Amino acid sequence: MKVDLREQCFEDIRIRNTVLFGANLVRCNLSGSEFDNVIISGMNLNGAKLFNCKWRNIQINELNQLNGHTKQINQVCFSPDGNLLASCSEDKSIRICDVRTGKIKSIILGEGKVKSVCFSHNSTTLAFISRKHVYLRNLKTGKQISKLFVHNYDVDSVCFSPDGATLASGSIFLWDVKTGQQKAKLNGHSSTVCSICFSPDGTTLASGGGGCFDGGDCSIHLWDVKKGQLKAKLDGHSQTVQSVCFSPNGATLASGSGSHLSGSFIGGEDCSVRLWDVKTGQQKAKLNCPQQIVRSVCFSPDGTTLASGGGSRFSFGGGDSVCLWDVQTGQQKAKLDGHSHYIMSVCFSPNGTILAYGGRSLDTDGDCLVCLRDVKTEQSKLDGHSSTVYQICFSPDGTTLASGSEDKSIRLWDVKTGQQKAKLNGHSSDMYLICFSPDGTTLASCNSGNSISLWDVKTGQQKAKLDGDTHYIISVCLSPDGTTLASGSKDRSIRLWDVKTGQQKAKLNGHSNGILSIEFSPDGVILASSGGSLIGGGSSLASGDFSVSLWDVKTGQQKTKLEGHSHYVMSVCFSPDGTTLASGSKDRSIRLWDVKTGQQKAKLDGHQNEVNSVCFSPDGTTLTSSSGDESIRLWDVTTGKQKLKLDGQLSAFRSYCFSPDGATLASGSSDYSIRLWDVKTGQQKTKLNGHSSTVCSICFSPDGTTLASGSDDSSIRLWDVRIGQQILSSDYSNKNIKAQFSPSIITNNGLTQSASSNITILLISQIPYLEAQGALILKGEFVSYQGIDLKSLLKSKGSCIIENQIVSQKQQI
Repeated sequence: MKVDLREQCFEDIRIRNTVLFGANLVRCNLSGSEFDNVIISGMNLNGAKLFNCKWRNIQINELNQLNGHTKQINQVCFSPDGNLLASCSEDKSIRICDVRTGKIKSIILGEGKVKSVCFSHNSTTLAFISRKHVYLRNLKTGKQISKLFVHNYDVDSVCFSPDGATLASGSIFLWDVKTGQQKAKLNGHSSTVCSICFSPDGTTLASGGGGCFDGGDCSIHLWDVKKGQLKAKLDGHSQTVQSVCFSPNGATLASGSGSHLSGSFIGGEDCSVRLWDVKTGQQKAKLNCPQQIVRSVCFSPDGTTLASGGGSRFSFGGGDSVCLWDVQTGQQKAKLDGHSHYIMSVCFSPNGTILAYGGRSLDTDGDCLVCLRDVKTEQSKLDGHSSTVYQICFSPDGTTLASGSEDKSIRLWDVKTGQQKAKLNGHSSDMYLICFSPDGTTLASCNSGNSISLWDVKTGQQKAKLDGDTHYIISVCLSPDGTTLASGSKDRSIRLWDVKTGQQKAKLNGHSNGILSIEFSPDGVILASSGGSLIGGGSSLASGDFSVSLWDVKTGQQKTKLEGHSHYVMSVCFSPDGTTLASGSKDRSIRLWDVKTGQQKAKLDGHQNEVNSVCFSPDGTTLTSSSGDESIRLWDVTTGKQKLKLDGQLSAFRSYCFSPDGATLASGSSDYSIRLWDVKTGQQKTKLNGHSSTVCSICFSPDGTTLASGSDDSSIRLWDVRIGQQILSSDYSNKNIKAQFSPSIITNNGLTQSASSNITILLISQIPYLEAQGALILKGEFVSYQGIDLKSLLKSKGSCIIENQIVSQKQQI
C-alpha cells in the first residue's frame, strides 16, 4: 500500500498485519505507535518523531549492513544457533557480530589473510585458516585453543564435522579437535583443493579441486571419513570447483565452478552449478548461471532452495549477483542483482529466513561489506493453507485472490502484496468450489458435504448459509448477474438460490443420477445440467442418465433434453454467444448442440479416454477439452475438426484455463508443472516450475498478465505470464512506487540510486531503501520478525537515537 501521509500526527496508533510498502511518513509524529507484522520496506521516515514506539515482527527487505572490513571478505558463516555471524577477510581479520543487533562482538586478528572460517556444532569454538595454519578459538573466553601447522602453502577451506569432533582442512587433513592431533591425510587431488564440506551425518567429506590452468583435475571427491578412503570421484566440471555443499538430508551435493581466467586460456567455459546424487555419484542437474564465475553455493535449511553467489571475473565485468534455485526442478527462482560488489560467499541462517553474503567493492578503494538479506518475502508464494488447495479464483477487478482448501478454510489474498486479507471459517469439511459474484462483493463457497456459504468479501463475514440439499453437492454456478446461485447435488436435484436473501427459489427435478455439471447461459436465462456418477461403470449404466437438460431459470421448467451420449456427461459449457452448448462425456466424445433447437450440431471424436472437461475460448471459435488420456485437444467449433493436440506433460492434466484474450492456454499437471501454450500454433511457450506437488487449480487475472496456481503442496503461487517467471513480492508495489520517484533517481534497470557514491551490496532488487534521515528516536522497540533489533539500521539511515546519547553522556560523567 503506497500512501502519502507526510506531516501527520499518528500518536499511539496501532497497526497490525498491514503492508506500508513505500509509505511516505516524512515528519510524522508516530510516538507511542505500535506496529505488529507490518511491512515497512521503502518507507520514508525522514524527520519523523518516534518516541516510545513498539514495532514488532517488522518485515523489511534490508536488514543490518555490517561495515568494518577494509579488504575482500572471503567467507561468511552463521553459528548453528543463528545468533552469530562470522566474516573473514583479506585484511587479516575475523569479525563476529550479533545477528539480532548487528553489533560487532569481537575482532580476531590472524597472521595473514584469513581464507576460511567455521563454527563448531555447539557454537562455542571457531576454526579459521590464516596462511599455513589452522586456528581454534574459544568464543566464550576469547582464548586460542590450538594452532595447527598443516600445510606447506596457503589453503582455502576449513570445516567442522557435524559432531564437532573432527576438523577438515584443505588439502586435505583430518584433525582430532580435542587433542589437536592429525587423524588422516587424504590424497587424491592432483592440484589445489579449493573447497571442502562434511555430509550432515559426518560420514562423508566432499572436496572440490582447482588449479585447472596448471593441470588440475577440477573434480569432486567423496571421502569415507572413518576409513580415510576415496568413495567416489565426480567428473563434469572443467574449471575450478570453487564451492561444495551438501543438502540437509545428505542426498544431494551442490557444486559451483568457474575460473578467474578467461575460458580461451584454459579450454572452455564452465560457469555452472551442478547437483549430484551422493549415493550414485551421478549428476542430477546442471544449472546454467548468468554468472561468469560461481564462487559460493549454500542450501537453505529445508533443502528446497540453493543460493549461488558470483558474477564477473574482472572489475569491468559489472556487479555480481545472487541466484536462488529451486532444488527439485533446477529452475531459477530469483536473481538478486543490481549492486557493485564481488560476492565471495553466501550463507543461509539456520532458520532459513536470512541470507548473508560478503565480498568486496569493484572499486579497490570501495567498501567491503557483509550484508543480510531477508529472503522470507522474496517471492509471491502465498502460504497459509495446511493442505491441498483445490480451487483459486480472482475477483472481477483482479485485486483479490480467493483460495479453497482441504484444510476446510477459504482465504482471501491481496494480489499486489501477497498478504492474507482474511480467513473464512465455517465449513466442516474440504473446500473445493469457490466463485466470486460479478460485482466482486460476494464469494460463494461449497464444501465436500452439503453446505453452501455466501461471504461478504469486504468484511470476511458469512452472509448466508444455504441449507436444503440432503446429499453432498457436486457442482455450483453463479448466474452472470450475480443474483442466482445454482447447486447440483448427488440427490439428483438442482436448486436455485436467491443470493441476496439466501432463500431457495426453486428445485429442479428430472435427472436420474447426481448432477455432475451445471452452467448458466451468458444471458442467465437458461441453465444447462448433466447427470451421472463420478464413479461410473458396471450394472449402473443400464439405467444411467446420459442426457443434458436445459432449464428455464425464471420458471424452473425443463425446456429441452439433449440425448446422444452413451455414458455419463462430465462437463457442459456454453459458447460466449450462448447459441452452442458443448458436452464432454465418459464415452470419450464431445458433442456440440444448438441451444435453440436442441439438435446435435457435431460430434468430436479423438480422445482415447473419458472427457473430463470442455471449455470455449473467449471468442468462441475454439473448444478445449481435457481427458483421462492425459491430453488437451483444441477443436475448431465451426468445422468440428481437431486443430491441435497439446503434449508435453507426462502426467495427467489436472486443470487448464484460457487467458482473457484467448491467445494462451495454461495447463496444470500432476508432474508439478504449469505450461503456457500458444493457442494458434499449439507450441509450448514456457514451462513454470516451482510447486512441489500436483497443480490442482490455475486462474488468469482479468487483465491476463498474472496467473495464479494452487497445489497439493498447500501453496498458491503468482506468475508473470509475460516473462514466465514467478512474481517477486516487490514487483506489484514497485510499479506504483516508480511513478512517484523523480526520473533523475531511476536508473535504466529500475533500481533506485543514492546520490552518494557509497553504493552498498544491499541494492539488489527493485525494492527501494528505507529512509530515516533526521528521524528522532527516544526509547522504544524496533524488532524484525526474526528478532533482529532494527535500531542500528535506523541509525545507519541517519536517525538520531537519543537514548544512546544519554547513555554515552552518563558514562562520561
